[in-house]
Amino acid sequence: MVLTSGSIPDADVALVPKVDLLVRLGALVAVGAATASLRRTVQLALAAGATESEIVGVLVAVAPTVGLARVVATAPKLADAIGYDMASDE
Repeated sequence: MVLTSGSIPDADVALVPKVDLLVRLGALVAVGAATASLRRTVQLALAAGATESEIVGVLVAVAPTVGLARVVATAPKLADAIGYDMASDE
């Protein structure tokens, strides 16, 4: 597998699109990405067959690594990206 830009990944080691997007989402959470970046990745992940539960599962999976503060800061952004109406829970 070659990891340079523009390379064609070996079919035996390439991630399927859904998994690739979920991993990408985890990386975005880790760096504290903007809501727009999360939203676009969530849209692509859903289109690739990911469920909302799997998307939330990414947040839970990266929590031990990125820390509780990052998870708390990102959770509302991720909820917005999924389309969850947080105002209706008040």
